[in-house]
Amino acid sequence: MVKQWTETTELNGQQFFVRHWGDKDAPKLLMLHGFPEYSGAWADLAPLLGTRFHCIAPDQRGYGQSWRPAEVENYKAALLVSDMVALIGDEPVIVLGHDWGASVAYALAISRPDLVSKLIIMNGVHPAPFQRELAKGGPQTDASQYIHFLRREGSEDILAADDFAKLMGLFSAHMDMDWLQGETLANYKAAWRDASGLRGMVNWYRASPLKLGKTGEPINGLSFDPARLQVCCPHLLIWGTADTALMPAATEGLEEYAPDLTRVEIAGVDHWLHHQKPQEVADAILGWL
Repeated sequence: MVKQWTETTELNGQQFFVRHWGDKDAPKLLMLHGFPEYSGAWADLAPLLGTRFHCIAPDQRGYGQSWRPAEVENYKAALLVSDMVALIGDEPVIVLGHDWGASVAYALAISRPDLVSKLIIMNGVHPAPFQRELAKGGPQTDASQYIHFLRREGSEDILAADDFAKLMGLFSAHMDMDWLQGETLANYKAAWRDASGLRGMVNWYRASPLKLGKTGEPINGLSFDPARLQVCCPHLLIWGTADTALMPAATEGLEEYAPDLTRVEIAGVDHWLHHQKPQEVADAILGWL
């Protein structure tokens, strides 16, 4: 039986809630959730990894039981990264990110390579290939149109109305959500709490510099410097092939930014692969590590 415990810790002067699985003295694996999840989203996967690693999963800024400032400027990428730098400390760790957690994980690996020994991404995107794909105005632009809605002032009120009906619809659009029911669903709703609770989560979208046109609208004039956005450590990308939110094309050319890259595809799962086939995901991670 893998040991589990929780704590509230101070990071950069604010309170953050953190879940742990495994042996405290085992190699550390930092697990970063995305939207609209929370640290409990790792409850299926972390016990499978906790047999070999000390899994550390925070509620990131704006989520769950952690600090939730209301102002958009508190969600700039550098600040989100600084929280995790404070949590990691001085010794490098393995970092695993999904969805928005992947964005923080990539930013950590790029800006603080001294703190990331290996990088694992599950259905998440490096900023340069993703922005390049969005700029084409093609299928990824179409699939990302929901971002315009989330960035609108007051979107959190709409998401929270009628017991989170709109958020549930956004969460499950064209995806298999059989896993989100019963106690799991109740725990998610408890983490979301209400519209003011959702505001911090949505602010990640509002603070992001990501450029997104309307359906079919390309964006011209963008340029990227691969030298500034390098992932120098070994990198594993695990991809649920049925994802409808992130297109496989959003990872094309990733090798230019991550030369030590291993790709693993898992069929029959979508964006929520860690809930749908946690054992297959764990096997891919443990086999690579």
